[in-house]
Amino acid sequence: MDNSDLASRYPLVSDLAVRAKQRMPNFAWEYLDSGTGLETAIGRNRAALDSVLITPRFMRGELQPDLSTTLFGKKWQAPFGVAPIGLTGMMWPGGELMLAKAARDHGIAYCLSSFACEGPEAVGAVAGDHGWFQLYTMGDKTAEEDVLRRADASGFATLIVTVDVPVSSTRERQKKAGLGRRPAISLSQLAQLAMRPSWVVATARKGKPTLATVQKYYPGASMSQIGRLLDASKLGMTGIEDIKRIRKSWKKPLVIKGVMHPEDARLCLELGADGVVVSNHGARQLDAVPAAIDALPAIADAVGSKMAVLYDSGIRTGLDIARAIALGADFVLVGRPFIYGIATAGAEGGSHVANILSADLANNMVQIGVGTLAGLRDAEIVRAPVNEAWR
Repeated sequence: MDNSDLASRYPLVSDLAVRAKQRMPNFAWEYLDSGTGLETAIGRNRAALDSVLITPRFMRGELQPDLSTTLFGKKWQAPFGVAPIGLTGMMWPGGELMLAKAARDHGIAYCLSSFACEGPEAVGAVAGDHGWFQLYTMGDKTAEEDVLRRADASGFATLIVTVDVPVSSTRERQKKAGLGRRPAISLSQLAQLAMRPSWVVATARKGKPTLATVQKYYPGASMSQIGRLLDASKLGMTGIEDIKRIRKSWKKPLVIKGVMHPEDARLCLELGADGVVVSNHGARQLDAVPAAIDALPAIADAVGSKMAVLYDSGIRTGLDIARAIALGADFVLVGRPFIYGIATAGAEGGSHVANILSADLANNMVQIGVGTLAGLRDAEIVRAPVNEAWR
């Protein structure tokens, strides 16, 4: 399927989501789509984004929006990148390499999860200087240090440490779909696979998914066994001393992801971080968490002149990216839409999503009456009542 065909059949991210659900096994879809608890926080993220209104200004003449930006000493062609997504290769085989190539081709960032199905060596060779690496702190500090060494040696330019997963959350939909880390595939999952031949064929060609980065430290263990061992090792229970140690070891830009409070952002600054990602983990950890977009302005006001402020959680459109930038974000990370793209169209899907988001961002900048990202940050914001956004 070429790009023109993709554009005509799937012009919106929502179109890709519908098609992706039809092509992914249910357990993979639920892993991607689910939140936690009653999943009210997913709707809260969406409603809060929809409540961010931007007053348009007119009579500005011809506008040709410039989407480029500079972050961590590198110029990017657009102010967004691919968020770290664990088990991307389970959701669509070979997905990490597809997205790394799409990011490189479009001049945007690609962040590899430390729990992806490809390791830093393989992805770094594709992403080049567009690659970022995401780390959860590990109980085994020797292994953690080796992961950092491998990411550095593989050319990853920026490290993102995720701090908002101190323990696995209650993701009921994932459990119902059979993702309870069973030692063997269930009959229900076999039935799902029988209905998704494209995924099965792609997996057969690629091979069984593994946790490629951490597999080295658990020789002979299955993916489910590694998951249990990591849970038992205080994975993600990050403290101040962990950040100090990582900051001392990692000489390139360091970003802390999962910040929702201005005081935590200030602490990250004091610890030597170069940036923070305002994020509620896509509403996957705490169902009572505030919408991430609501936390963004106060954090940007607190540290925005001293460090980079990135945004993640709930982004589905170029307009959403514009909203985040208007509220103080320097850069935006986008997760689920890129999985929709590769699940729908394989290697071309990541590029198609980048095109959709870039075109929508540019179009909305013209509608607002600005030609630059700086102009977007100066736009007049109105907040609608959130209950209106739910309708």
